[in-house]
Amino acid sequence: MPKIDNLYESWLQDALNALSNRHRLTILIWLTEPEKHFPPQRDADLVKDGVCVSFITEKIGLTQPTVTTHMQTLATAGLVTSKKIKNWVYYKPDRAVIDRLLGDLDRALRPT
Repeated sequence: MPKIDNLYESWLQDALNALSNRHRLTILIWLTEPEKHFPPQRDADLVKDGVCVSFITEKIGLTQPTVTTHMQTLATAGLVTSKKIKNWVYYKPDRAVIDRLLGDLDRALRPT
């Protein structure tokens, strides 16, 4: 198995921890195909700007503070980025980080 340095191992653990919660994993899956899972937004483009936290809150059925905490966990792990437009925060997946995570997991878990 490939050796993973301590700094990278910490990031990998943070990312996997963020995805270990079913609500966060579901939200991230939805964000990867926002046009499929959310209605059009008035002030922002679903793909370019991200999905408004209020849309995520409504769809997942949790309180806004809980969703905000979940989104902060995903953002801290680097899996999503946020953008404020007017009074709302919009989230979108960081595809480069997700691709890196999937590639590194594949290499780490695949027999050599």
